[in-house]
Amino acid sequence: MSATTVELSGADGNRLVADVYGQSGRPALLLHGGGQTRHAWDAAGQRLAALGLRAWSLDQRGHGDSAWVEDGRYEFRDYGRDVVAVSDALAAEGGERPVGIGASLGGIASLLAEGHLRPGTLSALVLVDITPRVDPGGVNRVISFMAERMHEGFANVEEAADAIAEYLPHRARPSSLDGLAKNLRLHDDGRYRWHWDPRFLTQRDIREAEPRHIEEQLMAAARALEIPVLLVRGARSELVADEHVEEFLSLVPHAEYADVKGAGHMVAGDRNDAFAGAVETFLSKLKAA
Repeated sequence: MSATTVELSGADGNRLVADVYGQSGRPALLLHGGGQTRHAWDAAGQRLAALGLRAWSLDQRGHGDSAWVEDGRYEFRDYGRDVVAVSDALAAEGGERPVGIGASLGGIASLLAEGHLRPGTLSALVLVDITPRVDPGGVNRVISFMAERMHEGFANVEEAADAIAEYLPHRARPSSLDGLAKNLRLHDDGRYRWHWDPRFLTQRDIREAEPRHIEEQLMAAARALEIPVLLVRGARSELVADEHVEEFLSLVPHAEYADVKGAGHMVAGDRNDAFAGAVETFLSKLKAA
């Protein structure tokens, strides 16, 4: 199933690009993790459309084909504000608030949008391998990988694939690198660099460098959730441990939980079928309710 590419406006009038799967049905807003693009959800978008939903897979601000924000506003709150703006646009078009499905950064943005910025932004929420409190060592490992070749880049796509294989040794190397190529941008110097604005890492509010500040904000947002919620964790996650799951379920007692065996932090990429199955089960319950 092919997607239709559209443009939307973020909270600051920033241009956002999305792929839309399906012609009609309940909207689902797919939000990738930091350093990824909308193409991380290609398979999931097609599967959701086959279930009768209309899936909007968004390049978040500063990522993929969406605009790099001139003033470098890449705080978590800014991503949450974009979720509110996009949800408003989808509701105006179709009369229904979307189900938010957010991985890592996308999950943080969705959680802040619904639980902190404006309750009622989303109709339901799926958090993919993200909780208010995560393992700091795992976070540092992810950020270190993103930053390592941020400026230098790669000579070709194969070199980028080698770097990913070293970072994610548990994941089988794909036979085709077409998907990876969508996450890279060829610059004028002939080098390939990740398809996101480097200021996403280098120009952040100093408060967000203090884990306690954002943890407390996210925990308060989680307590405020009243919509249906599903937490999906990769069983091999380097960010979300058992104690983080237990804490989240105590903050959101009505939340459902799925543990995807064999998956790390990149749950959908590691075990897309198992991930999609968990989301389908959750969505089927919403439909029946």
